Amino acid sequence: MPSVAVLVELMRSATSGGHVKCWERFAESAAGLPDDSGLDLTVYFLGERERVERLSPHVRLVMLRPLIGTARLTSARGAEDVTDLAPYHPGLAALLPGHDVWHLTHAFAYASTAVRAARRTPRRVRLVASVHTDVPALAAVYGRYAAGSWPRPAREALAAGAERALARRRYRLLSACERVLAPTPAAREELARALGPDRVLPLRRGVDRHRFHPDDPDGAARSALVRRHGVPPDRPLILFAGRLDATKGLPLLADSVRLLRARGSPAHLVLAGSGAEAGRVRRALGSDVTLLGPLPQEGLAHVYAGCDVFAFPSRTETCGNVVAEAMASGLAVVLPEGAHTTQWLTAPGEDGVVVRHDTPVAWADALGALITDPPRLAALRSRSATTARTSHPTWDRVLREDLLPVWAASSGDVPARAATPAGRSGGAGG
Repeated sequence: MPSVAVLVELMRSATSGGHVKCWERFAESAAGLPDDSGLDLTVYFLGERERVERLSPHVRLVMLRPLIGTARLTSARGAEDVTDLAPYHPGLAALLPGHDVWHLTHAFAYASTAVRAARRTPRRVRLVASVHTDVPALAAVYGRYAAGSWPRPAREALAAGAERALARRRYRLLSACERVLAPTPAAREELARALGPDRVLPLRRGVDRHRFHPDDPDGAARSALVRRHGVPPDRPLILFAGRLDATKGLPLLADSVRLLRARGSPAHLVLAGSGAEAGRVRRALGSDVTLLGPLPQEGLAHVYAGCDVFAFPSRTETCGNVVAEAMASGLAVVLPEGAHTTQWLTAPGEDGVVVRHDTPVAWADALGALITDPPRLAALRSRSATTARTSHPTWDRVLREDLLPVWAASSGDVPARAATPAGRSGGAGG
């Protein structure tokens, strides 16, 4: 096994999003490998200060300060994750030659530095990549935020231009890699058309069943949610977790809950996260919404277990690990038809609800049908937890089956594995 550098140019904190959490989980799994595995893994993140966190003698997390950090930008009103827009990061470039495999996961400073440094390195290094975020789609949404009150044609022109520019950049960086991993069949098909089918392989997401599990029989998680955050004790709780912005479909969900309340439904919305739409949702729903702010994984796990339904209208996810976490926590999940997140379901309609139309009426109808039918809600929650337990892979399994073969193989010698949807593993094995 080689020395591997994974490049995650996002700010790491206790409340970071799914991309960062994904690589924290993979690093934890790698730290649990036997000493004779031979793997040496370093995951590079951005950080407020430079530091090293050692998980084991052969696994470490390294935080480097950004050069042009987007934390200083206010165009998206706090909606975007913090990355580094610098075209080259000298600090990272000085460290990369100590590794054999350079694994790109994004499309900004770290990725461009690795591609540039690889061309200049006298010895051979291997570049691989994985796709975690639909960066072009996010750029379009943030372009609209940046445009503010511009006329609609100008806003759309800016959004379209940002999307095209980021798509070109992403493919330029990916084209330098010998292998590219993606979580869903649709994403792999799209990449294969541009890069060639032999270069594209699956990278599923795992679930941590120790952190995420259903509430205790005595309802301890629900009681704690009522006590700590003041949510209504006697109303069905609809949870949303993620960035509170248009990229995740939050305006649609807020409008649907407002419609539910107008119909007399007892629904209450719980939001875990922060972002540009927080104020709008608070004004629209008033006492019918509880905003928890960003939460660490342990805190979020208790919130999942204390709620009833997980509603996630986002169409920009490449995988949507929050859906797997919600299912492992025993929530009924409600998702948009055709979204990549539906790959976590094995029997749509039985272990999760799929909404056909992205309208407040369609979402209000789907949510209302659940919370006004307790037996159906209970059955969905039970089947959801069963699917998570029997069909979703663990992080350990994904590391062994999806990542280690790619990192260990010589160029052009990666064994092909049957492509499986993001949430299906052919069994739960650890």
